[in-house]
Amino acid sequence: MPDGTRIADVDTVTEHGSYRFTAADPFTNDREIVLVPCDEEPGVRAWINTCPHESQRFDAGNGVAMRDGEVICPRHGSLFDACTGECDNGPAAGTTLRDVEIAVDDGAVFLADDGYSFRHEGGTDDDDPGSTSHLSL
Repeated sequence: MPDGTRIADVDTVTEHGSYRFTAADPFTNDREIVLVPCDEEPGVRAWINTCPHESQRFDAGNGVAMRDGEVICPRHGSLFDACTGECDNGPAAGTTLRDVEIAVDDGAVFLADDGYSFRHEGGTDDDDPGSTSHLSL
């Protein structure tokens, strides 16, 4: 079993399309992290739940909007590769999602990034959608 806190099952991520949790960064600031399915091994990736173009959450409580293996920014529609985090279109072109290291063992996802410590499942403040977008995906 890998070092780190068990977060979720890979099946949970793939069945629901994403999984959101909160972890503390090295400065004890709470950060939302999303697990999304990826076609490459180990089948799931972890990203900070914020578009690097503008401070917009990908998952504000209803899951990450995805299409054809890409994460969709709900503000401007930029598409990020779910496996690499890279964006080559829209206003966020040339940016990359901030990754969080995970490990997968026997179908379970573990937080393996020494820079983060698990706080709880769900968002930092589930009562605040954190979005000023007029789009609903």
